[in-house]
Amino acid sequence: MPEISRPFGPELRRLRLAAGLTLDRLAASVHYSKSFLSKVENGHKRPTPELARLCDTALDAGGALAALVPDPAVPTKLSPTGHDGEVWLLRMNKDGSGRFEAMDRRQVTAAGAGSALAFGLGGPRSTADAGGTSLIEASRSLFGQFRRLGQASDPGMLLPSLIAQTHGLEQAALRSGPRTRRDMLVVASRFAEYTGWMAQESGNDEAALWWTDRAVELAAAGDDPHLAVYGLVRRGLVSLLRGDIAQAVGLAEHAVNAGAPPRIRGLAAQQQAQAYALSGDYGACMRSLDRARELLALDRPDPGAPVIGASHVPDVVSMYTGWCLHHLGHPGRAAEVLARETARVPAHALRTRTRYGVRLALAHAAAGEIEQACEVLRPLLGQASAVHSATIVADLRRTARVLARHQRNAAVRSLSPDLAAALSGPSSSPFK
Repeated sequence: MPEISRPFGPELRRLRLAAGLTLDRLAASVHYSKSFLSKVENGHKRPTPELARLCDTALDAGGALAALVPDPAVPTKLSPTGHDGEVWLLRMNKDGSGRFEAMDRRQVTAAGAGSALAFGLGGPRSTADAGGTSLIEASRSLFGQFRRLGQASDPGMLLPSLIAQTHGLEQAALRSGPRTRRDMLVVASRFAEYTGWMAQESGNDEAALWWTDRAVELAAAGDDPHLAVYGLVRRGLVSLLRGDIAQAVGLAEHAVNAGAPPRIRGLAAQQQAQAYALSGDYGACMRSLDRARELLALDRPDPGAPVIGASHVPDVVSMYTGWCLHHLGHPGRAAEVLARETARVPAHALRTRTRYGVRLALAHAAAGEIEQACEVLRPLLGQASAVHSATIVADLRRTARVLARHQRNAAVRSLSPDLAAALSGPSSSPFK
């Protein structure tokens, strides 16, 4: 018998009886079978976080049931924010595979110059100064192209080029005078931050954190202290994915109250809303979403500067609202919001459309709209394989678990081979 959450079953029964609901009525409300709920109440089946949140909503328990069923993801201690003495190497093999490796600087030194191909940027410092403005403009334009390419390709394809571009800009900045050094370092920091995001999409959280911290260091060197606050937001996201909600709330709260531009604080507030949603706190979640909308409305973007955070979602707060409603146990309402907002995502933003399309399918499935879930999910399976996103794969697995409860449904049976193929393929980039 699987490990059982002892307090959950009796508490579920107590709340159900207090609400005057039969097992049949509760089952119809949360779209689980009466038999399964009976086994959960009697301690013979282990409840899932999704079931706990749905029951919380159906019984108006205010998150009490969700608190009894922590996410199965085991919280892992995050790396310290300082990486003094640490170097990350990217090894690329002739067969196209590769991997990241963390090494101490002393190991690199001990390996000797002959063990690696060394690159250098020669020439006098004035060379970089003379073309500094054009180099910065070209790099900003290239950054936008990389972000667009990242919407339709495996992150492993981009990582070597992103790393090289970050390093090249940093080296060019070191050879520049004060007129161009600051701007070059700021652009390099944006490349480093995006490198971290692609590393996270490939499933490598440690590399993602390392590159995020490197981005903060580069930005600080370019007199831009605000990216350090966004670094807290990125670390908070990793905490959420690892199941450490308390740490995610704390990091987001610190970022919201920091003296950063409105956009960064707004992104922190919406992440805080997601953490509250996962903990079942509806009121705190909605207040954080309102705060996020207020802050993002104050943003006055510089058209020449790289965008921080999502750039392909027309209304990011509304999209987050839909996802939060799903976490809060309101899948029907979540599906309405996610359907409306996903339809607004540009056609070329394949990664974003696939991510939120899968979440829309998950919301439909959790609401008992099985045929609709399968209809939404079917065209996304091939796209999910193309972009190789660890976050999309995680949501696909959640959706598959919900659909598995409806194996007699004709739409589920028809979709099952393609869904199984999508989940059996590589779930992340080879750069791990």
